Amino acid sequence: MNRNLVTYLLMLFAFVALTSCASKEKYIYYQDIEAVINSDATSKRFETKLVPDDLLMIVVSAEDPESAAPFNLFTTATADPRNSATTGQVTQQLYLVDADGNIEFPIIGTLKIGGLNKSQAIVLIKNEINKYLKNPIINLRIMNFKVTVQGEVNQPGVHTISSERLTLPEAITLSGDLSTYGSRKNILVIREQNGTRTFTRVDITKADFINSPYFFLKQNDIVYVEPNKTKVNSSVIGPNISIGLSALSLLVTIIALSVK
Repeated sequence: MNRNLVTYLLMLFAFVALTSCASKEKYIYYQDIEAVINSDATSKRFETKLVPDDLLMIVVSAEDPESAAPFNLFTTATADPRNSATTGQVTQQLYLVDADGNIEFPIIGTLKIGGLNKSQAIVLIKNEINKYLKNPIINLRIMNFKVTVQGEVNQPGVHTISSERLTLPEAITLSGDLSTYGSRKNILVIREQNGTRTFTRVDITKADFINSPYFFLKQNDIVYVEPNKTKVNSSVIGPNISIGLSALSLLVTIIALSVK
């Protein structure tokens, strides 16, 4: 067997093996974070704004519970043949923010809270209730804060959270992190603002994305992780490429042994 042929095959195999190695810059998150973390932009405070279709739990308290009762909405569960334990159970009724950003509040009537953050909405409600009740305490929570994560993550799905602050890295972590085939440099975030859908693409390998308006996610955001070139190429070449490389390796080994 021609030794030049063996040498050629070995070089070909080495080339394929080396070119298949991935650069770490494609996978490492938060590169150059030292240059970003101390910037003024990272100190900005984020607060979620209330938007249409938000479901809010608003609880009004006071020193005299009876005086606060008219400002709280409760509902009583009717008989359920499938679950007798829920019969007669009293639960807090939620407020739905309508398309105009309004809610209907007991005694007060219509309140426009769309576009306000949580602190501003509490101040508005408190000022209105102060006309009827001394020193009210307002507790407000968004009950349906959710985001959708799709694409090349290990556990795609819709995530509902109990707080009003969720970052893009947290959403990715809730989805089991990106798969090996997920593009870290081109994550799509789709958002609806003031009735208009917007989108941006985020590169999480660069630390400066923490200053982006899309670092903190908002209600109903959609996050899509695109497949990287390796995944796209493998779908074109076919799943048998690994078998071919293994066969090539075996062939080179056999040829090398036969010429000794």
